[in-house]
Amino acid sequence: MMPPTNKLVSALAREHGISEQTLYTWRRNLQAQGVPVPGNGKKAEEWSSKDKFGVVLETAGLNEAELAEYCRRKGLFIEQIAAWRTACQDANENPVERTRDQREQSKTDRKRIKQLEKELLRKEKALAEAAALIILRKKAQAIWGDPEED
Repeated sequence: MMPPTNKLVSALAREHGISEQTLYTWRRNLQAQGVPVPGNGKKAEEWSSKDKFGVVLETAGLNEAELAEYCRRKGLFIEQIAAWRTACQDANENPVERTRDQREQSKTDRKRIKQLEKELLRKEKALAEAAALIILRKKAQAIWGDPEED
């Protein structure tokens, strides 16, 4: 039910002879205590935002060794927690700064798209020219024959 194994509740119930309802009750009690309990075989990237935020809060005061131990115990990666922490920090970013960053990114994206479209058009023209030359060569060979035959 919990990482790193992430077994389904039904599989745990069969394996340990505990009723599914008991396992669900335990999970609900842990969630009520504020413990991040994603459960039901979900991978870490499929966890809810609330569970990810809970992990970020739990790991906020840990040093590197404690964080590594926490990650091993929970079946997570340090990089995942760092990404979640960044997402949490960015969630409260000033909207003006966010829109400015988005405008800059959009501007660079538009430049890149325009450049790629120009390059694609150039390549399409070159391809059409090459195809036309091949067709003309075949027609010339059909009309006058191969120069090697002479």
